[in-house]
Amino acid sequence: MVARRRKPRLAVWKFASCDGCQLSLLDCEDELLAIAGAIDIAYFLEATRCSIEGRYDLSLVEGSITTAHDAARIREVRARTTTLVTIGACATAGGIQALRNWASVEDYASIVYARPDYIETLATSTPIADHVAVDFELRGCPISTRQLVEVVSAFLAGRRPVTPPHAVCVECKLAGNVCIMVAHGTPCLGPVTHAGCGAICPSYDRGCYGCYGPKETPNMPSMSAWLHGLGVDRPGLTRLYRTFNAGAEPFREESERHERQDHQG
Repeated sequence: MVARRRKPRLAVWKFASCDGCQLSLLDCEDELLAIAGAIDIAYFLEATRCSIEGRYDLSLVEGSITTAHDAARIREVRARTTTLVTIGACATAGGIQALRNWASVEDYASIVYARPDYIETLATSTPIADHVAVDFELRGCPISTRQLVEVVSAFLAGRRPVTPPHAVCVECKLAGNVCIMVAHGTPCLGPVTHAGCGAICPSYDRGCYGCYGPKETPNMPSMSAWLHGLGVDRPGLTRLYRTFNAGAEPFREESERHERQDHQG
C-alpha cells in the first residue's frame, strides 16, 4: 500500500503590523479555497484558533521587529520553517513604525502612555531580514492578493515567484496612463517604486507615494532632482521618502541626505 503524501504545512505569523497583509490572504476568496485544498493551514490565528505544532514548510511573516520578545520569536519561527517569506512593508522595511528610528521612543512613550514604565520596546523598528535569513520578500502596503497567490503557487510548484522588479511607471504604460509628472507636474515616486499595485494612484491622477518600496537599482538623486524641479523642498523630500517604507535602504539613505543638507543650510 502506497503511503499518503503529507500536504505542505503553511503558517502565517504576525509581528508589529496592522494585519492588512494577512487580510489580503483572506481576501483571495476563491483562490484561497484552491490553496487550502493543496496545503494544510497549520497556523494562522487571524483565520482560526486551531494550530498544528511542529515544523512548517512555508511561513508567511507579517510585521516588523520592535521588541526583544519578537526578536527571539522570529528566530524560533525561522528554526521551524523550511521556506520563510516576508509579506508587506512592515516585514520587508520596518513599516510606518520605522519612523521611530529617527526619534526618541522614550519621548513618545511618555506622551502617549499614562504609565510608560509598563512599555517594553526596542528603540528601532527593523525588517525581518535584519534578524534571520529570508527566502523571499513580497512588498506592498498592503501586499497584492494576485502576487500573494503567485508566491504560494510558486512554492507549491517548486519554482521562484514571478514578481517583476520594474517600476510603477511600467504599470502606468500598460494601463495607458499619461505621465502625471510630465503632463501635470504632479510629484510622483513611480519611477523608483516597485511595481505590484497596478499603478492605482497615478490612474486617478494622484502621485505614487511608494507603498511598494524601492524597485531594484533606483536612481534616487535623479528622482529627487525631478521632484525638486516640481517644487518639493528638502524637508518635503525627507517627508516624502519617510512613509510606509522609510526604513528601506534607498529611501532611508536619500531622506537622510536631504535631512543633512537641510540642517547644513
